[in-house]
Amino acid sequence: MKAPSYQEAVSALLAFADFERSGRFAHRPDVGPMMALLHTLGDPHLKRATVHIAGSKGKGSVAAMVASALSQAGMRVGLYTSPHLDSYCERIRIDGSPISEEDFARLAWQALAGAEEVATALPQRQLVTFDLLTAMAFLAFREAQVDIQVIEVGLGGRLDSTNVFPAKEATVITPIGLEHTAILGPTPAHIAREKAAIARGPGPVVMAPQYHEEAKEVIRQVAAERGLQLVDVAAAYRWERKDVTLQGQRFVLRWREGEMEIWLPLLGAHQMENAATAVASLHALASGGMEIPPQAIREGLARVRWPARLEVLSPDPLVVADGAHNRESALRLRQALQEDLGARKAIMVVGTLRDKDMGAIAQELAPVTQLAIAPAFQHPRAMDAAVVAASFRSLGLPAHIVPDVATALDIAVSAMAHIEGPCVICLTGSLAFAAEARRAFLARL
Repeated sequence: MKAPSYQEAVSALLAFADFERSGRFAHRPDVGPMMALLHTLGDPHLKRATVHIAGSKGKGSVAAMVASALSQAGMRVGLYTSPHLDSYCERIRIDGSPISEEDFARLAWQALAGAEEVATALPQRQLVTFDLLTAMAFLAFREAQVDIQVIEVGLGGRLDSTNVFPAKEATVITPIGLEHTAILGPTPAHIAREKAAIARGPGPVVMAPQYHEEAKEVIRQVAAERGLQLVDVAAAYRWERKDVTLQGQRFVLRWREGEMEIWLPLLGAHQMENAATAVASLHALASGGMEIPPQAIREGLARVRWPARLEVLSPDPLVVADGAHNRESALRLRQALQEDLGARKAIMVVGTLRDKDMGAIAQELAPVTQLAIAPAFQHPRAMDAAVVAASFRSLGLPAHIVPDVATALDIAVSAMAHIEGPCVICLTGSLAFAAEARRAFLARL
């Protein structure tokens, strides 16, 4: 039988339980089905160095930074992240480039064939879409003979499809916040324990600056329980911004052994924290014997690209896209709009998913919001636009409900002309919405 086309492959993958799009979460006690799938495929996740990254915020940015620097150091690098903006191919990258649709379809066919074998051997254990996508990444990395793989956790950590490594060169835990509480637990401590469960040596645990002291303590405990070195980024590194433009920011990063001036084409103080975490991770790899020159780190960070993370789509009118989806990320977004872009006023074009705390997001964005616009958007788990608008109206802010993103953009651009002083149109609320709104805005240019 011939391999499926890209669209056929996507349809076949989505026939499995897929939390991202349908909200269907397959409860399971362990990653046994995923391990069975990998074993059926010849264990493609093994026999290469691994950096494994979990967290509530910033894990994708850190992964992209680490992978970019490793490529500049001359290594062949596989990067696996989720979700995607425009194509599933974006999730699996070799030296920064997404795999082709043809390769995606071919790898999907291999993974689906493996899934059939697992279904026969383990009829009571259910594979999910993310299992197959993850297996496809490992197949791609094996084919490409990458030297090192940088793997972003999908959801949580302990039961995530990526938690399949007997050993790894570095475990990275980015900031922990309240998310997916029905699955991961009700407090930052519960969530931190789920995410820190990926920690495994011989490499150290690199802990990014944390929002919650209880999460920080849990990560410390897990590292100690497992006999792993803990690199506390907040304690070991310091950063000081020198200048910022619409194109990015320049800052100095200092640690006990030295310092480095860095140009980062990503905005927001939180991205300096992410960069510090990435550098700490690279230093940990270098301490383990990898050759990663300082110039490779500088060049890697200067070349990193990570769209829809406080991305400036247009300077005039000033339009940004950002996937902020919880209280902490909305706070960071608002601070960046004020401090980096000098915008004290914003028109918020907002869409989110049904499991998000829209009230908390609205509260953090409210101080700069002049107008909120809530369009319907094309995602199976999209929150009703009326609920989004009500979150802003409850705070005394005007909010429009509109039928689609194109209409929302028309209203936002028109309204901006009547607002005095620096103002920004911000497309936010979730990465899924930011991706759709980003496509719609760029199509207007």
